[in-house]
Amino acid sequence: MSETSAIILGASGSVGKALLAEVLHSSHFARVIVIGRSALNLPPDLDAKVEQRLVPNMQPSNLKQATARALEESGANAVGFSVLGIGAGTAKLSIEQHRAVDVELNAAFAAALRDSGRVKHLVFMSAIGADANARTTGSGAAGMPRYARVKGEAEQAVLREGPAVVSILRPSVIIGSTHTPAMLGSVMSIASPLMPAKFRPIRTTEIARAMVALAKSQPTKSAFYEFKEMKALAGDAD
Repeated sequence: MSETSAIILGASGSVGKALLAEVLHSSHFARVIVIGRSALNLPPDLDAKVEQRLVPNMQPSNLKQATARALEESGANAVGFSVLGIGAGTAKLSIEQHRAVDVELNAAFAAALRDSGRVKHLVFMSAIGADANARTTGSGAAGMPRYARVKGEAEQAVLREGPAVVSILRPSVIIGSTHTPAMLGSVMSIASPLMPAKFRPIRTTEIARAMVALAKSQPTKSAFYEFKEMKALAGDAD
Protein backbone atom coordinates (compact mmCIF):
# COMPACT_ATOMS: atom_id res chain seq x y z
CA MET A 1 0.00 0.00 0.00
CA SER A 2 1.11 3.54 -0.69
CA GLU A 3 2.42 5.64 2.19
CA THR A 4 0.73 8.73 0.75
CA SER A 5 -1.90 10.48 2.83
CA ALA A 6 -4.89 12.47 1.59
CA ILE A 7 -5.93 15.65 3.37
CA ILE A 8 -9.37 16.98 2.45
CA LEU A 9 -11.07 20.32 3.06
CA GLY A 10 -14.80 20.52 2.37
CA ALA A 11 -15.76 16.86 2.81
CA SER A 12 -19.21 17.67 4.21
CA GLY A 13 -20.64 18.91 0.89
CA SER A 14 -22.10 16.87 -1.94
CA VAL A 15 -18.87 16.69 -3.95
CA GLY A 16 -16.87 16.37 -0.74
CA LYS A 17 -18.79 13.27 0.31
CA ALA A 18 -18.27 11.70 -3.11
CA LEU A 19 -14.58 12.61 -2.95
CA LEU A 20 -14.12 11.10 0.52
CA ALA A 21 -15.77 7.87 -0.64
CA GLU A 22 -13.52 7.73 -3.71
CA VAL A 23 -10.37 8.40 -1.68
CA LEU A 24 -11.30 5.68 0.82
CA HIS A 25 -11.95 3.28 -2.06
CA SER A 26 -8.52 3.90 -3.58
CA SER A 27 -5.52 1.88 -2.45
CA HIS A 28 -3.32 4.88 -3.30
CA PHE A 29 -3.87 6.48 0.11
CA ALA A 30 -2.70 4.92 3.36
CA ARG A 31 -4.30 7.58 5.52
CA VAL A 32 -7.15 10.06 5.16
CA ILE A 33 -7.33 13.32 7.11
CA VAL A 34 -10.45 15.47 6.96
CA ILE A 35 -10.38 19.09 8.09
CA GLY A 36 -13.77 20.54 8.96
CA ARG A 37 -15.85 22.74 11.19
CA SER A 38 -17.82 19.84 12.68
CA ALA A 39 -17.54 16.07 12.75
CA LEU A 40 -18.87 14.03 9.85
CA ASN A 41 -21.42 11.38 10.74
CA LEU A 42 -19.68 8.38 9.17
CA PRO A 43 -20.57 4.69 9.35
CA PRO A 44 -18.38 2.83 11.89
CA ASP A 45 -16.39 1.00 9.20
CA LEU A 46 -15.47 4.30 7.53
CA ASP A 47 -15.07 6.32 10.69
CA ALA A 48 -12.19 4.08 11.75
CA LYS A 49 -10.33 4.92 8.52
CA VAL A 50 -10.72 8.70 8.72
CA GLU A 51 -8.87 11.08 11.01
CA GLN A 52 -11.09 14.10 11.59
CA ARG A 53 -9.46 17.37 12.62
CA LEU A 54 -12.07 19.87 13.79
CA VAL A 55 -11.81 23.64 13.47
CA PRO A 56 -15.04 24.91 15.12
CA ASN A 57 -13.99 28.53 14.72
CA MET A 58 -13.19 28.32 11.03
CA GLN A 59 -10.99 31.35 10.56
CA PRO A 60 -7.97 31.39 8.20
CA SER A 61 -5.37 31.37 11.01
CA ASN A 62 -7.10 28.53 12.86
CA LEU A 63 -7.49 26.49 9.68
CA LYS A 64 -3.86 27.01 8.74
CA GLN A 65 -2.68 25.96 12.19
CA ALA A 66 -4.88 22.84 12.28
CA THR A 67 -3.78 21.78 8.80
CA ALA A 68 -0.11 22.29 9.61
CA ARG A 69 -0.43 20.29 12.84
CA ALA A 70 -2.24 17.42 11.13
CA LEU A 71 0.43 17.14 8.45
CA GLU A 72 3.27 17.38 10.95
CA GLU A 73 1.79 14.63 13.11
CA SER A 74 1.00 12.37 10.15
CA GLY A 75 4.68 12.01 9.33
CA ALA A 76 3.93 11.19 5.69
CA ASN A 77 3.79 12.97 2.36
CA ALA A 78 0.28 13.89 1.29
CA VAL A 79 -1.93 15.13 -1.53
CA GLY A 80 -4.25 18.01 -0.71
CA PHE A 81 -7.84 18.19 -1.89
CA SER A 82 -10.19 21.14 -1.50
CA VAL A 83 -13.82 21.25 -2.55
CA LEU A 84 -14.63 23.98 -0.04
CA GLY A 85 -16.94 26.69 -1.31
CA ILE A 86 -20.31 28.24 -0.61
CA GLY A 87 -22.97 26.44 -2.61
CA ALA A 88 -26.47 27.88 -2.69
CA GLY A 89 -27.07 31.26 -1.10
CA THR A 90 -24.23 33.29 -2.58
CA ALA A 91 -26.79 35.75 -3.97
CA LYS A 92 -27.67 36.72 -0.40
CA LEU A 93 -24.07 37.36 0.62
CA SER A 94 -21.87 40.39 0.18
CA ILE A 95 -18.77 39.82 -1.91
CA GLU A 96 -16.71 40.10 1.28
CA GLN A 97 -18.71 37.29 2.92
CA HIS A 98 -18.29 35.12 -0.16
CA ARG A 99 -14.54 35.84 -0.32
CA ALA A 100 -14.14 35.00 3.37
CA VAL A 101 -14.89 31.36 2.59
CA ASP A 102 -14.01 30.70 -1.02
CA VAL A 103 -10.86 32.81 -1.15
CA GLU A 104 -9.48 33.31 2.36
CA LEU A 105 -10.05 29.83 3.77
CA ASN A 106 -8.78 28.10 0.65
CA ALA A 107 -5.72 30.37 0.62
CA ALA A 108 -4.96 29.48 4.26
CA PHE A 109 -5.33 25.75 3.55
CA ALA A 110 -3.13 25.98 0.46
CA ALA A 111 -0.43 27.90 2.34
CA ALA A 112 -0.38 25.32 5.14
CA LEU A 113 0.05 22.54 2.59
CA ARG A 114 2.98 24.36 0.98
CA ASP A 115 4.65 25.31 4.27
CA SER A 116 4.47 21.75 5.59
CA GLY A 117 6.99 20.54 3.01
CA ARG A 118 4.98 17.31 2.81
CA VAL A 119 2.54 18.32 0.07
CA LYS A 120 3.58 18.99 -3.52
CA HIS A 121 0.14 18.79 -5.15
CA LEU A 122 -3.26 20.36 -4.40
CA VAL A 123 -6.37 19.29 -6.31
CA PHE A 124 -8.85 22.16 -6.13
CA MET A 125 -12.46 22.48 -7.31
CA SER A 126 -13.44 25.84 -8.76
CA ALA A 127 -16.23 26.54 -11.27
CA ILE A 128 -16.66 27.12 -14.97
CA GLY A 129 -16.34 30.78 -15.91
CA ALA A 130 -14.05 31.68 -13.01
CA ASP A 131 -12.54 35.05 -13.82
CA ALA A 132 -10.60 37.22 -11.38
CA ASN A 133 -11.26 40.23 -13.64
CA ALA A 134 -15.05 39.87 -13.73
CA ARG A 135 -17.29 42.64 -12.41
CA THR A 136 -17.90 42.89 -8.67
CA THR A 137 -21.29 44.55 -9.02
CA GLY A 138 -24.67 42.89 -9.32
CA SER A 139 -25.85 39.56 -7.96
CA GLY A 140 -23.44 37.07 -6.44
CA ALA A 141 -25.53 34.11 -7.61
CA ALA A 142 -23.83 31.20 -9.35
CA GLY A 143 -23.19 31.95 -12.99
CA MET A 144 -23.18 35.71 -12.52
CA PRO A 145 -20.08 37.92 -12.94
CA ARG A 146 -19.58 38.56 -9.21
CA TYR A 147 -19.64 34.82 -8.51
CA ALA A 148 -17.13 34.27 -11.32
CA ARG A 149 -14.94 37.00 -9.80
CA VAL A 150 -14.76 35.29 -6.40
CA LYS A 151 -14.05 31.92 -7.98
CA GLY A 152 -11.30 33.48 -10.09
CA GLU A 153 -9.79 35.10 -7.03
CA ALA A 154 -9.89 31.76 -5.23
CA GLU A 155 -7.99 30.15 -8.11
CA GLN A 156 -5.35 32.87 -8.01
CA ALA A 157 -5.04 32.51 -4.23
CA VAL A 158 -4.38 28.76 -4.24
CA LEU A 159 -1.97 29.07 -7.16
CA ARG A 160 -0.10 31.83 -5.33
CA GLU A 161 -0.15 30.37 -1.81
CA GLY A 162 -0.25 26.66 -2.50
CA PRO A 163 2.24 23.91 -3.27
CA ALA A 164 4.27 23.58 -6.45
CA VAL A 165 1.45 21.97 -8.45
CA VAL A 166 -2.21 22.96 -8.27
CA SER A 167 -4.76 21.12 -10.41
CA ILE A 168 -7.92 23.22 -10.81
CA LEU A 169 -11.21 21.61 -11.86
CA ARG A 170 -13.92 23.80 -13.35
CA PRO A 171 -17.29 22.00 -13.41
CA SER A 172 -20.50 23.63 -14.64
CA VAL A 173 -23.81 22.31 -13.29
CA ILE A 174 -23.16 19.48 -10.83
CA ILE A 175 -25.63 16.61 -10.94
CA GLY A 176 -26.11 15.04 -7.53
CA SER A 177 -25.37 18.24 -5.64
CA THR A 178 -27.94 19.27 -3.06
CA HIS A 179 -27.62 22.78 -4.50
CA THR A 180 -28.72 21.70 -7.98
CA PRO A 181 -32.53 21.47 -8.30
CA ALA A 182 -33.61 18.08 -9.62
CA MET A 183 -35.56 19.66 -12.48
CA LEU A 184 -32.57 21.72 -13.59
CA GLY A 185 -30.36 18.65 -13.48
CA SER A 186 -32.81 16.68 -15.61
CA VAL A 187 -33.17 19.45 -18.20
CA MET A 188 -29.41 20.00 -18.39
CA SER A 189 -28.77 16.27 -18.80
CA ILE A 190 -31.23 16.06 -21.69
CA ALA A 191 -29.84 19.17 -23.37
CA SER A 192 -26.21 18.23 -22.74
CA PRO A 193 -25.40 16.94 -26.26
CA LEU A 194 -26.47 20.30 -27.72
CA MET A 195 -24.37 22.41 -25.37
CA PRO A 196 -20.75 23.57 -25.66
CA ALA A 197 -18.71 20.91 -23.88
CA LYS A 198 -17.46 23.06 -21.02
CA PHE A 199 -21.03 23.92 -19.95
CA ARG A 200 -22.28 20.33 -19.84
CA PRO A 201 -23.39 18.95 -16.47
CA ILE A 202 -21.22 16.49 -14.59
CA ARG A 203 -21.94 14.21 -11.64
CA THR A 204 -20.46 14.53 -8.18
CA THR A 205 -19.02 11.03 -8.52
CA GLU A 206 -17.33 11.90 -11.81
CA ILE A 207 -15.68 14.97 -10.28
CA ALA A 208 -14.50 12.82 -7.37
CA ARG A 209 -13.04 10.18 -9.68
CA ALA A 210 -11.30 12.87 -11.73
CA MET A 211 -9.76 14.38 -8.60
CA VAL A 212 -8.40 11.05 -7.40
CA ALA A 213 -7.10 10.24 -10.89
CA LEU A 214 -5.22 13.54 -10.91
CA ALA A 215 -3.70 12.78 -7.52
CA LYS A 216 -2.54 9.39 -8.71
CA SER A 217 -1.08 10.77 -11.96
CA GLN A 218 1.26 13.15 -10.07
CA PRO A 219 1.29 16.00 -12.65
CA THR A 220 4.43 18.11 -12.78
CA LYS A 221 2.77 21.46 -13.50
CA SER A 222 -0.38 23.35 -12.59
CA ALA A 223 -3.28 23.15 -15.03
CA PHE A 224 -7.03 23.68 -15.47
CA TYR A 225 -9.50 20.89 -16.20
CA GLU A 226 -12.96 21.41 -17.70
CA PHE A 227 -15.72 18.99 -18.72
CA LYS A 228 -13.87 16.96 -21.37
CA GLU A 229 -10.73 16.58 -19.27
CA MET A 230 -12.70 15.67 -16.15
CA LYS A 231 -14.75 13.04 -18.00
CA ALA A 232 -11.58 11.50 -19.41
CA LEU A 233 -9.95 11.44 -15.98
CA ALA A 234 -13.07 9.98 -14.37
CA GLY A 235 -12.63 6.86 -16.44
CA ASP A 236 -9.09 6.42 -15.15
CA ALA A 237 -9.60 6.41 -11.37
CA ASP A 238 -9.83 2.94 -9.85
